[in-house]
Amino acid sequence: MDLGIAGRHAIVCASSRGLGFACADSLAREGVHVVVNGRNEETLARVVERLSDAHNVKVSMVVGDITHEDTQSRLLEACPAPDILVNNNGGPSPGRFADWDRDAWIAALDANMLAPLAMIRLVLDGMVERRFGRIVNITSAMVRTPMAPMGLSTGARTGLTSVAKSLSREVASANVTINNLLPERIDTDRQRFMAERMMKAQGITMEEARRQIADSLPAKRFGTPEEFGDTCAFLCSAQAGFMTSQNLQLDGGSYEGLV
Repeated sequence: MDLGIAGRHAIVCASSRGLGFACADSLAREGVHVVVNGRNEETLARVVERLSDAHNVKVSMVVGDITHEDTQSRLLEACPAPDILVNNNGGPSPGRFADWDRDAWIAALDANMLAPLAMIRLVLDGMVERRFGRIVNITSAMVRTPMAPMGLSTGARTGLTSVAKSLSREVASANVTINNLLPERIDTDRQRFMAERMMKAQGITMEEARRQIADSLPAKRFGTPEEFGDTCAFLCSAQAGFMTSQNLQLDGGSYEGLV
């Protein structure tokens, strides 16, 4: 399927690896010119080289923490008229409610709610004026199925989800969509980190920990970053213009609810 977005321009936040990179890769394969972002210049330069070699598109980079206003401004300088924005950032580590002080909550809100909202604020009016925009927020399956150890992540990302819902209704008539992708058990560094925690806690091997995690899913396997990236690319497509304010789970069937 031709997604109808060749020649478009995208900003993909926190895209030096993992889910962010997968989204940038899938968009570039569809002919989208991408601006990638990350905190490590050397790693990001390798991403630019990799994407440029693999796809016939312009790839540029902005080094910096996406929570910093300077980084956000430089992303807009690198891509003044983005058609696509993919919001992404690493989430807080699991923990205990009793251990989370005000600074911990502010850091979580800054990384996983306020930074993506700041990026949306910078790009939204231009998208409305140009009558095309696709915004995808990478959140978490925990938004729908909160678990106490993930409270920092859940709290911040649920706030983002609420604001995104309200904004999506205001801009839908301008062919601007805002959707959220809710990953769980996609095979990235994050899942390796979680398997390491299980390995240490239970005194088992990494292979055994990964097998336990995979077996907890109806699909009996981890999702792949490529599956995730391609789903993001479809949400950014011309064909997805009637699909907005959705929370789309990629979780191997683990969500047990109806809605």
